[in-house]
Amino acid sequence: MAYIDNILFVLILFVGVAFFARSVQKISRNIKLGRDVNRSDNASARWKNMAMIALGQSKMVKRPISGVLHLIVYLGFLIINIELLEIIIDGIFGTHRIFSFLGTAYSFLIGSFEVLAVLILLTVTIFWVRRNVLNIKRFTSSDLNGKPRNDANYILYFEVVIMSLFLTMNAADFKFQIENSGNIVSQFIAPLFYSFDLTTVNIIERTAWWLHIIGILVFLNYLYFSKHLHILLAFPNTYFADLNAQGKFDNLESVTKEVKLMMDPNADPFAAQPVDENAVPSKFGASDVQDLNWVQLLNAYTCTECGRCTSSCPANQTGKKLSPRKIMMDTRDRLEEVGRNIDANKGVFVPDNKSLLNDYITPEELWACTSCNACVEECPVNISPLSIIMDMRRYLVMEQSAAPQSLNAMMTNIENNGAPWPYNQMDRLNWKDEN
Repeated sequence: MAYIDNILFVLILFVGVAFFARSVQKISRNIKLGRDVNRSDNASARWKNMAMIALGQSKMVKRPISGVLHLIVYLGFLIINIELLEIIIDGIFGTHRIFSFLGTAYSFLIGSFEVLAVLILLTVTIFWVRRNVLNIKRFTSSDLNGKPRNDANYILYFEVVIMSLFLTMNAADFKFQIENSGNIVSQFIAPLFYSFDLTTVNIIERTAWWLHIIGILVFLNYLYFSKHLHILLAFPNTYFADLNAQGKFDNLESVTKEVKLMMDPNADPFAAQPVDENAVPSKFGASDVQDLNWVQLLNAYTCTECGRCTSSCPANQTGKKLSPRKIMMDTRDRLEEVGRNIDANKGVFVPDNKSLLNDYITPEELWACTSCNACVEECPVNISPLSIIMDMRRYLVMEQSAAPQSLNAMMTNIENNGAPWPYNQMDRLNWKDEN
Protein backbone atom coordinates (compact mmCIF):
# COMPACT_ATOMS: atom_id res chain seq x y z
CA MET A 1 0.00 0.00 0.00
CA ALA A 2 2.86 2.31 0.85
CA TYR A 3 4.33 1.80 -2.60
CA ILE A 4 0.98 2.66 -4.20
CA ASP A 5 0.96 5.93 -2.24
CA ASN A 6 4.48 6.72 -3.42
CA ILE A 7 3.64 5.95 -7.05
CA LEU A 8 0.46 8.02 -6.84
CA PHE A 9 2.38 10.92 -5.33
CA VAL A 10 5.02 10.82 -8.07
CA LEU A 11 2.30 10.75 -10.74
CA ILE A 12 0.49 13.74 -9.22
CA LEU A 13 3.76 15.64 -8.85
CA PHE A 14 4.76 14.83 -12.43
CA VAL A 15 1.40 15.92 -13.87
CA GLY A 16 1.42 19.15 -11.83
CA VAL A 17 4.96 20.08 -12.84
CA ALA A 18 4.39 19.05 -16.49
CA PHE A 19 1.31 21.26 -16.84
CA PHE A 20 3.19 24.14 -15.24
CA ALA A 21 6.15 23.64 -17.62
CA ARG A 22 3.72 23.70 -20.55
CA SER A 23 2.29 26.99 -19.31
CA VAL A 24 5.79 28.46 -18.94
CA GLN A 25 6.54 27.40 -22.51
CA LYS A 26 3.42 29.21 -23.78
CA ILE A 27 4.27 32.37 -21.86
CA SER A 28 7.82 32.30 -23.21
CA ARG A 29 6.56 31.76 -26.77
CA ASN A 30 4.10 34.65 -26.48
CA ILE A 31 6.67 37.05 -25.04
CA LYS A 32 9.08 36.20 -27.87
CA LEU A 33 6.45 37.40 -30.37
CA GLY A 34 7.62 40.90 -29.50
CA ARG A 35 10.36 42.82 -31.26
CA ASP A 36 13.91 42.35 -30.08
CA VAL A 37 15.40 44.90 -27.70
CA ASN A 38 18.79 44.77 -26.01
CA ARG A 39 18.60 44.78 -22.22
CA SER A 40 21.96 43.17 -21.47
CA ASP A 41 23.76 46.37 -20.45
CA ASN A 42 24.83 47.33 -16.92
CA ALA A 43 24.33 43.94 -15.30
CA SER A 44 25.26 45.20 -11.81
CA ALA A 45 22.49 47.81 -11.83
CA ARG A 46 20.02 45.23 -13.10
CA TRP A 47 20.89 42.73 -10.36
CA LYS A 48 20.55 45.51 -7.81
CA ASN A 49 17.11 46.41 -9.17
CA MET A 50 15.98 42.82 -8.92
CA ALA A 51 17.34 42.42 -5.38
CA MET A 52 15.86 45.68 -4.09
CA ILE A 53 12.53 45.77 -5.92
CA ALA A 54 11.51 42.16 -6.62
CA LEU A 55 13.13 40.47 -3.62
CA GLY A 56 13.33 43.39 -1.20
CA GLN A 57 9.88 44.84 -2.04
CA SER A 58 11.31 48.37 -1.75
CA LYS A 59 8.61 50.00 -3.89
CA MET A 60 5.75 48.10 -2.23
CA VAL A 61 6.33 49.72 1.16
CA LYS A 62 6.00 53.23 -0.23
CA ARG A 63 2.35 52.72 0.71
CA PRO A 64 2.98 51.42 4.23
CA ILE A 65 -0.29 49.64 5.07
CA SER A 66 -0.68 47.55 1.92
CA GLY A 67 3.12 47.30 1.58
CA VAL A 68 3.72 45.75 5.00
CA LEU A 69 0.73 43.41 4.63
CA HIS A 70 2.00 42.26 1.25
CA LEU A 71 5.48 41.79 2.70
CA ILE A 72 4.08 39.43 5.36
CA VAL A 73 2.28 37.29 2.76
CA TYR A 74 5.26 37.37 0.41
CA LEU A 75 7.87 36.38 3.00
CA GLY A 76 5.54 33.89 4.66
CA PHE A 77 4.71 32.14 1.44
CA LEU A 78 8.35 32.15 0.36
CA ILE A 79 9.65 30.72 3.65
CA ILE A 80 6.82 28.26 4.29
CA ASN A 81 7.38 26.69 0.89
CA ILE A 82 10.79 25.52 2.13
CA GLU A 83 8.66 22.92 3.90
CA LEU A 84 7.51 21.80 0.45
CA LEU A 85 10.91 20.13 -0.05
CA GLU A 86 10.29 17.88 2.95
CA ILE A 87 6.81 16.97 1.67
CA ILE A 88 8.20 16.03 -1.76
CA ILE A 89 10.92 13.81 -0.27
CA ASP A 90 8.43 12.17 2.12
CA GLY A 91 5.99 11.61 -0.72
CA ILE A 92 8.53 10.01 -3.04
CA PHE A 93 10.29 7.78 -0.52
CA GLY A 94 7.50 7.11 1.94
CA THR A 95 9.29 8.74 4.89
CA HIS A 96 7.68 10.93 7.52
CA ARG A 97 9.14 14.34 8.45
CA ILE A 98 12.52 13.36 7.10
CA PHE A 99 14.18 16.56 8.29
CA SER A 100 13.18 16.01 11.91
CA PHE A 101 16.70 14.65 12.58
CA LEU A 102 17.81 18.31 12.56
CA GLY A 103 16.41 18.53 16.09
CA THR A 104 16.29 22.07 17.47
CA ALA A 105 16.81 23.63 14.04
CA TYR A 106 13.83 21.67 12.68
CA SER A 107 11.67 22.72 15.62
CA PHE A 108 12.63 26.35 15.05
CA LEU A 109 11.78 26.12 11.34
CA ILE A 110 8.40 24.45 11.82
CA GLY A 111 7.55 26.84 14.66
CA SER A 112 8.41 29.78 12.41
CA PHE A 113 6.29 28.30 9.62
CA GLU A 114 3.30 27.99 11.94
CA VAL A 115 3.59 31.60 13.14
CA LEU A 116 3.90 32.79 9.56
CA ALA A 117 0.87 30.70 8.55
CA VAL A 118 -1.23 32.50 11.17
CA LEU A 119 0.11 35.89 10.07
CA ILE A 120 -0.76 35.04 6.46
CA LEU A 121 -4.31 34.05 7.48
CA LEU A 122 -4.75 37.37 9.32
CA THR A 123 -3.24 39.38 6.47
CA VAL A 124 -5.31 37.63 3.81
CA THR A 125 -8.44 38.39 5.84
CA ILE A 126 -7.49 42.07 5.91
CA PHE A 127 -6.87 41.98 2.14
CA TRP A 128 -10.30 40.44 1.60
CA VAL A 129 -11.97 43.14 3.68
CA ARG A 130 -10.08 45.87 1.80
CA ARG A 131 -11.20 44.44 -1.53
CA ASN A 132 -14.77 43.49 -0.74
CA VAL A 133 -15.98 45.62 2.18
CA LEU A 134 -14.11 48.93 2.35
CA ASN A 135 -14.70 49.68 -1.36
CA ILE A 136 -11.27 51.22 -1.93
CA LYS A 137 -11.50 52.99 -5.30
CA ARG A 138 -8.60 51.24 -7.03
CA PHE A 139 -10.22 47.85 -6.24
CA THR A 140 -13.72 48.79 -7.40
CA SER A 141 -13.09 50.54 -10.74
CA SER A 142 -14.76 49.19 -13.86
CA ASP A 143 -11.56 47.80 -15.43
CA LEU A 144 -11.63 45.07 -12.75
CA ASN A 145 -15.18 43.94 -13.46
CA GLY A 146 -15.67 40.21 -13.98
CA LYS A 147 -12.71 37.82 -14.02
CA PRO A 148 -10.03 40.22 -12.62
CA ARG A 149 -12.02 40.93 -9.45
CA ASN A 150 -12.90 37.25 -8.97
CA ASP A 151 -9.31 36.23 -9.62
CA ALA A 152 -8.04 38.41 -6.78
CA ASN A 153 -10.48 36.76 -4.38
CA TYR A 154 -9.73 33.23 -5.63
CA ILE A 155 -6.07 33.69 -4.73
CA LEU A 156 -7.01 34.84 -1.23
CA TYR A 157 -9.18 31.75 -0.79
CA PHE A 158 -6.34 29.55 -2.07
CA GLU A 159 -4.00 30.99 0.53
CA VAL A 160 -6.51 30.48 3.36
CA VAL A 161 -7.07 26.84 2.38
CA ILE A 162 -3.36 26.02 1.95
CA MET A 163 -2.33 27.62 5.26
CA SER A 164 -5.26 26.00 7.11
CA LEU A 165 -4.31 22.59 5.73
CA PHE A 166 -0.72 23.11 6.85
CA LEU A 167 -1.79 23.85 10.44
CA THR A 168 -4.32 20.99 10.43
CA MET A 169 -1.67 18.59 9.16
CA ASN A 170 0.62 19.53 12.03
CA ALA A 171 -2.13 19.48 14.68
CA ALA A 172 -3.32 15.99 13.68
CA ASP A 173 0.21 14.58 13.68
CA PHE A 174 0.18 13.23 17.24
CA LYS A 175 3.79 12.06 17.06
CA PHE A 176 4.80 15.61 16.24
CA GLN A 177 2.58 16.97 19.02
CA ILE A 178 3.97 14.55 21.62
CA GLU A 179 7.47 15.87 20.94
CA ASN A 180 6.07 19.33 21.82
CA SER A 181 8.76 21.07 19.84
CA GLY A 182 7.92 23.43 16.99
CA ASN A 183 4.15 23.13 17.48
CA ILE A 184 3.83 26.75 18.55
CA VAL A 185 0.38 27.19 16.99
CA SER A 186 -0.80 23.68 16.17
CA GLN A 187 -0.73 22.67 19.87
CA PHE A 188 -3.82 24.83 20.36
CA ILE A 189 -5.63 23.10 17.47
CA ALA A 190 -4.64 19.55 18.46
CA PRO A 191 -7.21 19.29 21.34
CA LEU A 192 -9.97 19.32 18.71
CA PHE A 193 -8.86 15.79 17.75
CA TYR A 194 -8.46 14.32 21.25
CA SER A 195 -11.92 12.73 21.20
CA PHE A 196 -11.17 10.89 17.94
CA ASP A 197 -9.55 7.46 17.77
CA LEU A 198 -6.01 7.23 16.40
CA THR A 199 -7.12 5.78 13.07
CA THR A 200 -9.45 8.71 12.42
CA VAL A 201 -6.82 11.25 13.45
CA ASN A 202 -4.29 9.57 11.15
CA ILE A 203 -6.79 9.79 8.27
CA ILE A 204 -7.30 13.50 9.01
CA GLU A 205 -3.54 14.09 9.07
CA ARG A 206 -2.96 12.17 5.82
CA THR A 207 -5.91 13.88 4.12
CA ALA A 208 -4.62 17.33 5.12
CA TRP A 209 -1.12 16.33 3.93
CA TRP A 210 -2.38 15.19 0.51
CA LEU A 211 -4.70 18.16 0.05
CA HIS A 212 -1.90 20.53 1.07
CA ILE A 213 0.49 19.32 -1.63
CA ILE A 214 -2.26 19.01 -4.25
CA GLY A 215 -3.42 22.52 -3.35
CA ILE A 216 0.08 23.88 -3.89
CA LEU A 217 0.29 22.18 -7.31
CA VAL A 218 -3.16 23.52 -8.28
CA PHE A 219 -2.11 26.99 -7.12
CA LEU A 220 1.10 26.70 -9.16
CA ASN A 221 -0.85 25.89 -12.32
CA TYR A 222 -3.51 28.51 -11.67
CA LEU A 223 -0.81 31.18 -11.82
CA TYR A 224 -0.84 30.99 -15.62
CA PHE A 225 -4.47 32.15 -15.66
CA SER A 226 -4.00 34.70 -12.90
CA LYS A 227 -2.50 38.11 -12.25
CA HIS A 228 -0.35 36.36 -9.67
CA LEU A 229 2.17 35.43 -12.34
CA HIS A 230 4.04 38.37 -10.86
CA ILE A 231 5.15 36.02 -8.07
CA LEU A 232 7.53 34.53 -10.64
CA LEU A 233 7.88 37.19 -13.33
CA ALA A 234 8.64 40.13 -11.03
CA PHE A 235 12.25 38.94 -10.93
CA PRO A 236 13.03 38.97 -14.68
CA ASN A 237 10.78 42.01 -15.15
CA THR A 238 12.76 44.15 -12.71
CA TYR A 239 16.04 42.84 -14.11
CA PHE A 240 15.17 43.76 -17.71
CA ALA A 241 13.47 47.07 -16.85
CA ASP A 242 14.58 50.23 -18.64
CA LEU A 243 17.53 51.83 -16.81
CA ASN A 244 17.28 55.16 -18.60
CA ALA A 245 16.09 58.21 -16.70
CA GLN A 246 12.31 58.50 -16.59
CA GLY A 247 11.10 60.83 -19.30
CA LYS A 248 13.83 59.84 -21.76
CA PHE A 249 12.18 58.39 -24.85
CA ASP A 250 13.88 56.12 -27.34
CA ASN A 251 14.26 57.21 -30.94
CA LEU A 252 13.01 55.12 -33.83
CA GLU A 253 16.07 53.83 -35.65
CA SER A 254 14.46 54.20 -39.07
CA VAL A 255 13.58 57.84 -38.41
CA THR A 256 17.03 58.56 -36.98
CA LYS A 257 18.67 57.24 -40.15
CA GLU A 258 16.48 59.48 -42.31
CA VAL A 259 17.25 62.57 -40.23
CA LYS A 260 21.00 61.88 -40.32
CA LEU A 261 20.77 61.45 -44.08
CA MET A 262 18.99 64.78 -44.42
CA MET A 263 21.57 66.56 -42.27
CA ASP A 264 24.63 65.09 -43.98
CA PRO A 265 25.67 67.48 -46.78
CA ASN A 266 27.77 64.76 -48.38
CA ALA A 267 25.02 62.15 -48.47
CA ASP A 268 23.34 61.26 -51.74
CA PRO A 269 19.62 60.79 -50.99
CA PHE A 270 19.13 59.17 -54.39
CA ALA A 271 21.88 56.61 -54.00
CA ALA A 272 20.67 53.09 -54.56
CA GLN A 273 20.12 51.18 -51.35
CA PRO A 274 20.33 47.37 -51.09
CA VAL A 275 16.84 45.89 -51.17
CA ASP A 276 15.81 42.71 -49.41
CA GLU A 277 12.83 41.36 -51.33
CA ASN A 278 11.80 39.19 -48.36
CA ALA A 279 12.02 41.96 -45.80
CA VAL A 280 8.80 43.12 -44.14
CA PRO A 281 8.41 46.91 -44.32
CA SER A 282 9.08 48.42 -40.92
CA LYS A 283 6.15 49.92 -39.09
CA PHE A 284 6.35 53.17 -37.18
CA GLY A 285 5.01 52.58 -33.68
CA ALA A 286 2.69 49.77 -32.63
CA SER A 287 -0.86 48.80 -33.51
CA ASP A 288 -0.78 45.23 -32.18
CA VAL A 289 1.16 43.18 -29.66
CA GLN A 290 3.62 41.86 -32.27
CA ASP A 291 4.77 45.46 -32.82
CA LEU A 292 5.74 45.90 -29.18
CA ASN A 293 9.08 44.71 -27.86
CA TRP A 294 9.44 41.58 -25.74
CA VAL A 295 10.07 43.55 -22.53
CA GLN A 296 6.73 45.33 -22.96
CA LEU A 297 5.03 41.95 -23.38
CA LEU A 298 6.84 40.68 -20.27
CA ASN A 299 5.48 43.78 -18.51
CA ALA A 300 1.95 42.79 -19.51
CA TYR A 301 2.27 39.31 -18.03
CA THR A 302 3.88 40.70 -14.86
CA CYS A 303 1.15 43.26 -14.11
CA THR A 304 -0.19 42.72 -10.58
CA GLU A 305 -3.41 44.67 -11.27
CA CYS A 306 -2.83 46.47 -7.97
CA GLY A 307 -4.02 49.76 -9.46
CA ARG A 308 -1.30 51.93 -7.99
CA CYS A 309 -0.54 53.24 -11.47
CA THR A 310 -4.15 54.22 -12.15
CA SER A 311 -4.69 55.73 -8.71
CA SER A 312 -1.70 58.05 -9.26
CA CYS A 313 -2.53 58.93 -12.90
CA PRO A 314 -3.51 62.62 -13.15
CA ALA A 315 -5.52 61.99 -16.31
CA ASN A 316 -7.56 59.29 -14.55
CA GLN A 317 -8.02 61.48 -11.47
CA THR A 318 -9.59 64.21 -13.60
CA GLY A 319 -12.11 61.82 -15.12
CA LYS A 320 -10.34 60.94 -18.36
CA LYS A 321 -10.86 57.46 -19.80
CA LEU A 322 -7.21 56.46 -19.37
CA SER A 323 -6.30 53.73 -16.88
CA PRO A 324 -2.65 52.57 -17.07
CA ARG A 325 -3.70 49.31 -15.38
CA LYS A 326 -6.25 48.70 -18.16
CA ILE A 327 -3.53 49.35 -20.77
CA MET A 328 -1.48 46.49 -19.31
CA MET A 329 -4.47 44.18 -18.83
CA ASP A 330 -5.64 44.79 -22.41
CA THR A 331 -2.15 44.11 -23.76
CA ARG A 332 -2.02 40.80 -21.88
CA ASP A 333 -5.54 39.83 -23.03
CA ARG A 334 -4.71 40.55 -26.65
CA LEU A 335 -1.40 38.66 -26.34
CA GLU A 336 -3.26 35.66 -24.94
CA GLU A 337 -5.75 35.88 -27.82
CA VAL A 338 -2.89 35.89 -30.33
CA GLY A 339 -1.34 32.91 -28.52
CA ARG A 340 -4.59 30.92 -28.75
CA ASN A 341 -4.76 31.78 -32.46
CA ILE A 342 -1.27 30.35 -32.94
CA ASP A 343 -2.16 27.20 -30.96
CA ALA A 344 -5.30 26.68 -33.02
CA ASN A 345 -3.42 27.07 -36.31
CA LYS A 346 -0.47 24.75 -35.62
CA GLY A 347 2.08 27.39 -34.71
CA VAL A 348 1.15 30.04 -37.27
CA PHE A 349 -0.74 33.25 -36.57
CA VAL A 350 -3.71 33.67 -38.91
CA PRO A 351 -4.88 37.31 -39.21
CA ASP A 352 -8.10 37.72 -37.25
CA ASN A 353 -9.01 41.27 -38.32
CA LYS A 354 -8.41 42.46 -34.78
CA SER A 355 -5.66 44.47 -33.14
CA LEU A 356 -4.65 45.91 -29.80
CA LEU A 357 -5.44 49.39 -31.09
CA ASN A 358 -9.18 50.09 -31.36
CA ASP A 359 -10.34 46.57 -30.44
CA TYR A 360 -8.81 46.77 -26.97
CA ILE A 361 -7.33 50.23 -26.45
CA THR A 362 -8.97 53.32 -27.94
CA PRO A 363 -7.22 56.44 -29.24
CA GLU A 364 -9.14 58.41 -26.62
CA GLU A 365 -7.30 56.53 -23.88
CA LEU A 366 -3.92 57.03 -25.54
CA TRP A 367 -4.29 60.77 -26.06
CA ALA A 368 -5.48 61.31 -22.48
CA CYS A 369 -1.97 60.44 -21.24
CA THR A 370 0.17 63.39 -20.15
CA SER A 371 3.38 61.26 -20.30
CA CYS A 372 4.19 62.36 -16.74
CA ASN A 373 5.61 58.92 -15.73
CA ALA A 374 3.56 58.75 -12.52
CA CYS A 375 2.41 55.23 -13.44
CA VAL A 376 6.00 54.10 -14.02
CA GLU A 377 7.18 55.59 -10.74
CA GLU A 378 4.36 53.96 -8.75
CA CYS A 379 4.54 50.44 -10.19
CA PRO A 380 5.96 48.08 -7.53
CA VAL A 381 7.55 45.82 -10.17
CA ASN A 382 8.89 48.44 -12.65
CA ILE A 383 6.26 48.09 -15.36
CA SER A 384 6.02 50.90 -17.92
CA PRO A 385 2.51 51.44 -19.34
CA LEU A 386 3.82 54.71 -20.79
CA SER A 387 6.15 52.95 -23.24
CA ILE A 388 3.19 51.09 -24.75
CA ILE A 389 1.10 54.26 -24.89
CA MET A 390 3.87 56.17 -26.68
CA ASP A 391 4.48 53.41 -29.24
CA MET A 392 0.78 53.29 -30.07
CA ARG A 393 0.66 57.08 -30.34
CA ARG A 394 3.55 56.93 -32.77
CA TYR A 395 1.56 54.57 -34.93
CA LEU A 396 -1.44 56.89 -34.90
CA VAL A 397 0.66 59.90 -35.89
CA MET A 398 3.22 58.40 -38.27
CA GLU A 399 1.21 55.62 -39.92
CA GLN A 400 -2.36 56.89 -39.83
CA SER A 401 -1.89 60.67 -39.52
CA ALA A 402 -4.55 60.42 -36.85
CA ALA A 403 -3.30 62.90 -34.25
CA PRO A 404 -5.85 65.14 -32.50
CA GLN A 405 -6.57 68.46 -34.23
CA SER A 406 -4.78 70.44 -31.53
CA LEU A 407 -1.61 68.40 -32.02
CA ASN A 408 -1.82 68.67 -35.81
CA ALA A 409 -2.13 72.46 -35.47
CA MET A 410 0.92 72.57 -33.21
CA MET A 411 3.04 70.48 -35.59
CA THR A 412 1.95 72.64 -38.53
CA ASN A 413 2.97 75.76 -36.61
CA ILE A 414 6.37 74.25 -35.80
CA GLU A 415 6.86 73.39 -39.47
CA ASN A 416 5.82 76.82 -40.74
CA ASN A 417 6.78 79.16 -37.90
CA GLY A 418 9.48 77.29 -36.00
CA ALA A 419 7.38 77.41 -32.82
CA PRO A 420 4.12 75.84 -31.51
CA TRP A 421 2.27 79.19 -31.70
CA PRO A 422 0.43 80.51 -34.78
CA TYR A 423 2.62 83.60 -35.17
CA ASN A 424 5.00 84.43 -37.96
CA GLN A 425 8.63 84.47 -36.90
CA MET A 426 8.82 88.15 -37.82
CA ASP A 427 6.01 88.96 -35.40
CA ARG A 428 7.29 87.12 -32.34
CA LEU A 429 8.67 90.18 -30.59
CA ASN A 430 5.69 92.46 -31.24
CA TRP A 431 4.60 92.01 -27.64
CA LYS A 432 7.46 94.22 -26.43
CA ASP A 433 6.05 97.19 -28.34
CA GLU A 434 2.75 96.92 -26.53
CA ASN A 435 4.31 98.00 -23.22
